[in-house]
Amino acid sequence: MERIDELGPMLLQVSHDIHDHPELNYEERYAHDRLCEELERAGLSPQRHAYGVETAFAAHAGTTGPNVAILLEYDALPEIGHACGHNIIAASGLGAGLALASLANEAGGRISILGTPAEEGGGGKILMARNGAFASVDAAMMIHPADADLISMDTIAVQQVRVEYTGAAAHAAAAPHLGRNALDAAVLGYLGVATLRQHIGPRERVHGVFTKAGDKPSIVPKEAATHWYVRSDTIGTLQPLKQRVQASLEAGASATGCSCQCEWDGLTYSDMRDNEPMVEAYLRNAAAFGRTVADPRLVGRRVVGSTDMGNVSYLVPSIHPMIKVAPDGVAIHTTDFATSARSEAGDRAVLEGAKIMALTALDLWLDATLMDKVRGAFGSGGPDLTVLAP
Repeated sequence: MERIDELGPMLLQVSHDIHDHPELNYEERYAHDRLCEELERAGLSPQRHAYGVETAFAAHAGTTGPNVAILLEYDALPEIGHACGHNIIAASGLGAGLALASLANEAGGRISILGTPAEEGGGGKILMARNGAFASVDAAMMIHPADADLISMDTIAVQQVRVEYTGAAAHAAAAPHLGRNALDAAVLGYLGVATLRQHIGPRERVHGVFTKAGDKPSIVPKEAATHWYVRSDTIGTLQPLKQRVQASLEAGASATGCSCQCEWDGLTYSDMRDNEPMVEAYLRNAAAFGRTVADPRLVGRRVVGSTDMGNVSYLVPSIHPMIKVAPDGVAIHTTDFATSARSEAGDRAVLEGAKIMALTALDLWLDATLMDKVRGAFGSGGPDLTVLAP
């Protein structure tokens, strides 16, 4: 705790600097370099551009004992910057990692500080995992900002699909009968999905936008395109929903005499499997700082979304608790939340989040019984590598 207090001014400056320099998926060069510089300043030797990902990094300390990975995110959103508070995730993870590295050998544990870019749809953790980032990790954790302290996020599986419709151009006034309207095909596909929505599960989500809709009203659009997110409770239930969505999208092309190409993204985000013994350890440590961490299922404070941390949770025991940084009712991915991510409450979350994670990692290092419970709760069947499949 003393070490994190010593690092406090630097950690807050890092949080503010990253907040002031928002970077999108795989463009996080400022954050990558800033965090690596602090790791080097503390005497570690970070591997830059780690695991085949340009803006990822990794630093390690300790030689024996359980290997606990602290995950840092630092990408931002278009237009609204750090409206998901990844600057807080990065700075708190840095603080926990540096504090743990300073006593890893004494405490008999190993720490991996992993910089994981492109969470906002780019699947950075998935690419890192495919290249071995979690091969020797025994447990992984991170915290995520929210408007409440919660044991978990309602994380559901998601996959993106980009759809291209192709028809035939024609003069819309002189010879419309010669055209095949790709925009009409896209609109009908959109309406097909809208109709499907009333017949899907209560936790399933499908939402999309038009990315191409023609060039000029007097020309029958030859090409149109849409971009969709398809979400379901688990990576297993996502598969049949994808088939239903694609059938709806393709129906628009069939009805208009156009062709349709659906390109599913190769980075499927899995649902999150929070490890119960790790959650309980986090709860105990958070209570020491006056944070009562609630179960969203019991208090009705759900934060629903998707994250590539879900894929990690299928590979190693993991937790993804939410830490309060914003007033009640301020949702993530809003401009108000971006303001909260650089507020006094956000700064408090950086320091307390670092301490809570560090104490939880220490519990895993020092309590062999807890580590056995963590492994038992994860299961003995081995990881489900389908969550990493292209």
